[in-house]
Amino acid sequence: MILLPDRADVDAAHARIRPWIRRTPVIAVGEEVSGVAAPVLLKLDLMQRTGSFKARGAFSALLAAPVPDAGVVAASGGNHGAAVAYAAMRLGHPAAIFVPETAPQVKVDRLTRCNAAVHRVGRVYADAFAAALEHQAQTGARLLHAYDDPQIIAGQGTAAAEFADQAVNVEGFGGLDTVLVAVGGGGLLGGVIAALAGQGVRIVAVESVGAPTLARALAAGHPVEVDVHGLAADSLGARRIGDHGFALAQAHLHASLLVEDDEIREAQRRLWQELRLVAEPGGAVALAALTSGRYQTGATERVGVILCGGNTDPATLSS
Repeated sequence: MILLPDRADVDAAHARIRPWIRRTPVIAVGEEVSGVAAPVLLKLDLMQRTGSFKARGAFSALLAAPVPDAGVVAASGGNHGAAVAYAAMRLGHPAAIFVPETAPQVKVDRLTRCNAAVHRVGRVYADAFAAALEHQAQTGARLLHAYDDPQIIAGQGTAAAEFADQAVNVEGFGGLDTVLVAVGGGGLLGGVIAALAGQGVRIVAVESVGAPTLARALAAGHPVEVDVHGLAADSLGARRIGDHGFALAQAHLHASLLVEDDEIREAQRRLWQELRLVAEPGGAVALAALTSGRYQTGATERVGVILCGGNTDPATLSS
């Protein structure tokens, strides 16, 4: 039996990490951005340190327990590695980061700027994770799992806790009825559920059709391996949903949706053209559920969307 994080764990994580992270802003947007007439509030965690929500979980885990002299090791498509490398640098620990060969150069460059030892291994996240496990066994470094660690999940949940608190004070909102969240391995989803379960907020998971780890697990009744491909694979490229995130989703999830690559591109385009916000594909997945019409809002439904990452080359976006 696994121990699932809850709101008390999220609040404890927030207390630990508050001096080290940004309280990212929220912005209300209209139909030209969201594609729907209902009010929509965006949580801009693509403005978080290292360009994604992942910094929250990295600081949460590193501050929760002692770090050995060998430092930390992580496997990542890019964002988790950048977060671990940055947090380790700020806290004075060495870091080794294993990434697949497909990791975008913009993400690898961020790792090197944080003084991490970067190792490019294999084509997908699972290959990098196997290499990270071998490094852990050889060196005694502490492994920080990208999404299936209670302290990581609790840290990610601080984004949702902030979001709910901020929404209360936004004119025309006064709170949130629904939160849309992107899913890769399930760390952010698990954190959002841990933060908001039991508070009357519907939680909707959104995945790329090329990385449907949660959808396949829900259909099977348990986590299963999936083939990963498509536009968002570098950031939502886990082959299997995490056990913690899946258990939380089974208990509390309102809906699970899939979006196509061209729908993700359209959400990215709207964010750039209307707001000059650079969102990576994974960071725009949740918004794509609205802009594509795959999530149908009620007329007065107060919808929140977490924009979870911005580590992409702006040149790939339409002007």
